[in-house]
Amino acid sequence: MNNTSPARTERELREALQALADGVQAAPDAYRTARGEWLRRERRRRLVLAVLIAIVFAAATLIGLWVLNQAPSAPGVIFSGTDSPLSQASLFQQHP
Repeated sequence: MNNTSPARTERELREALQALADGVQAAPDAYRTARGEWLRRERRRRLVLAVLIAIVFAAATLIGLWVLNQAPSAPGVIFSGTDSPLSQASLFQQHP
């Protein structure tokens, strides 16, 4: 029989890893510590996301107000006053 067979290598590796795993002891408060770190990261992620949303919203609002402020103050084609032919036609005129 071959001394380097895959079955023998796998068995020895499994035994070595099992012996290593048996020597590992978890800290008593490992779960609580890991959960606390995870919750802190989650809170920080949500805070960063909320700040980014607020910045984008404020920027969009400011850009919209700036664009509206750039509109000409003179009346345009749609709001051209009472002299235009369109303003003389009314949707509420009574037809005989």
